[in-house]
Amino acid sequence: MLSQYVEELEQDPFEVEEFIERLCWRTNNEIGSDQFDPDLLYETFVETIKDMKILQERQQRKCDKLEEALKEEQAIFVKAIDKFVAKHQVSVDYFHQLDEKINSVAGKVIHLGEQLQNVNMPRSRAVEAQLLLNHMAEFLTPGPIVNDIYSDKSKLYEAADIIQKLFQISQDLPAQRFANAKKKIESKYDDVEMQLIEEFATAQKMENIERMKELSDILSQFKGYTQVIDVYIEQSQATTYGGRDVFEGIVPLCHKHYKIIQQVFNAPDKVISKFILNIYQLKINQFVQTKLDDRKDENKYLKTLSELYSRTMKLSAELQEFFKGSEDDLLQKLTANIFDRHLATYIEVESRTLDAKCQVELKKFYETKNHQKKQIERFQELRRDMQALIGSRANINIAQIEDYGGETFLSEELAINLLQQSSHAFERCCLLSKENDLPRNILKLTDTLLRYLLHEHCDYALDLGLQAIPIAECKSVPQIYFFDVAQKCNAIVHLLEKTYNASVIPNVIGTPQYTDCIQKKRSYLETVENKIETGLERTLNAIFGWVKTYLSSEQKKSDFKPDTDVDTVASNACLAVVQYLNPLIGLIQKTIDGENLAAVLTEFGIRYHRVVFEHLQQFQYNTAGAMCAICDVNEYRKSARVLQSPLVTQLFDVLHALCNLLLVKHENLQEVCGGETLNYLDKSVVMNFIQLRSDYKTIKISNSLKGISDQRMV
Repeated sequence: MLSQYVEELEQDPFEVEEFIERLCWRTNNEIGSDQFDPDLLYETFVETIKDMKILQERQQRKCDKLEEALKEEQAIFVKAIDKFVAKHQVSVDYFHQLDEKINSVAGKVIHLGEQLQNVNMPRSRAVEAQLLLNHMAEFLTPGPIVNDIYSDKSKLYEAADIIQKLFQISQDLPAQRFANAKKKIESKYDDVEMQLIEEFATAQKMENIERMKELSDILSQFKGYTQVIDVYIEQSQATTYGGRDVFEGIVPLCHKHYKIIQQVFNAPDKVISKFILNIYQLKINQFVQTKLDDRKDENKYLKTLSELYSRTMKLSAELQEFFKGSEDDLLQKLTANIFDRHLATYIEVESRTLDAKCQVELKKFYETKNHQKKQIERFQELRRDMQALIGSRANINIAQIEDYGGETFLSEELAINLLQQSSHAFERCCLLSKENDLPRNILKLTDTLLRYLLHEHCDYALDLGLQAIPIAECKSVPQIYFFDVAQKCNAIVHLLEKTYNASVIPNVIGTPQYTDCIQKKRSYLETVENKIETGLERTLNAIFGWVKTYLSSEQKKSDFKPDTDVDTVASNACLAVVQYLNPLIGLIQKTIDGENLAAVLTEFGIRYHRVVFEHLQQFQYNTAGAMCAICDVNEYRKSARVLQSPLVTQLFDVLHALCNLLLVKHENLQEVCGGETLNYLDKSVVMNFIQLRSDYKTIKISNSLKGISDQRMV
């Protein structure tokens, strides 16, 4: 068991609870898992504790032995370390002695070298001076130079060194006495310089960076060093890059050659600046002017200008890493020089193009509708009102109503096209306009958009819609199309607001043009809103004018005062009116939105109630007729509930209560009039309805109306 305990105790990690659980489990298995013997479990715990104590004693003895062995080994290693420390100290002493000797020898060597240099330098200079004098003598001697050092390409470096020094010396010689010699030196200087440049060009073609570096270092002492840079740039940019699109290969080309320039030239930043300058002034400028020369199609011209300017600005941002310090704005200046001629006239072209596009879109739209745009007459509305008045008085129809078959002449698709064209123009304007000119340019484009979208399109459609509204009190069922006009007009205004907030406001906010932009839009929208409001007013007049006329002509007196008992159902005139109005309510709910919907529905309900209220006061009612009137009012009230207006619902509830006065027994009139619904009404209204009863004269003699009449007098 002890060995088993050792295995369990040496587990990592050791869990006491698990050990006890396993011990209990083994004990229970001996007697059966379904039985429990506490005494046996107790004995097992006691025996286990004894075994653990024995095991602890054994382990303690092992630990004591190991600690003694460790102490002995520690003593041995301490002695060994002491010996190594002593040896190390001896080595350190030897090292210090050797270092002192080396320093002493080095000092003597340096001193000796300085002495040798002091002796050798004058000698070297003398030899160099003698060599230069010998070469100078050749140039002073009449006749051509015959020294092969200037013609042997293998000695080109040596010739370059000599002629460069001779050229510097010749600059200090008197011009009159040494004119011929100076001319020969300058000629040979130019020849050698040209040979070096040709060698550099050859090395560049062979991509021999080391030789290019050597030649660059030599030529840096010559006056024509800039020619080397020009040669390098010319050869590097001689091959086409990017294919037809010059922009694609510029950045990789610059990165590739900047690595070479850093290895070859002493001032790489200046060289890469000139390298890029050459690209802008020659490659990009030529490419841009070629693309923009054709201005026949101004729309295509603007797209090309925007694209090229955008790509040039992007290129400048990518190449900015090569420019530091005072040259930070060089690329912006180069870009400006390339595009200045085009940007100066940009806004005129943009404005003219946007105007033409809007005209074309509108023309195409009206052509698809087979409609020739009309000139709205100044006094059209006054003439229409006069015709309606004369027609109603003379009972003839002289007003010519053209409803175009319900065509609204409004198109969200057209509006989207105009807004998209304007958005593209706004984007180009932000890109191509100077910072100071941007708000004015945006305002100019905004004026074009508002003029065509709101005035030329929405205003014109609203004018046609107003003319198409039937006159009030017409005898035929009026065809109502203005709700569709209002819906489409509102949808177009919402689209305009989105574009305005996204493309216009951010570019003018905080500038004097901000107020102008807001006022221009507000002015156009006020005109649109006023026409929509006028159209809705006339539409409601036409609807309920017809309802009034229809009820007056179709409602029979016998409906409310039949000679015999009839079925208590709604009258035909009522059902026809409800059948006509219900679809109109659905049309309003579909076409009008927001706060306008609640206002229009409420006004619709108020006029609905007024027409019915005034109509019912034109008849007398017996008991059967009163039942018919209540059935009519129930139909009216049911359709009015769809309006979801608390005020309208209340008005029809009151009307229903008033109609009940036509039906109740006369002795109950006092009680009904004092009810919750009618109690707050003016008693004159209540009395007017009671007077409509066919038995009014009879009940007037009785005391049934005394209380109501007294209150009315008060």
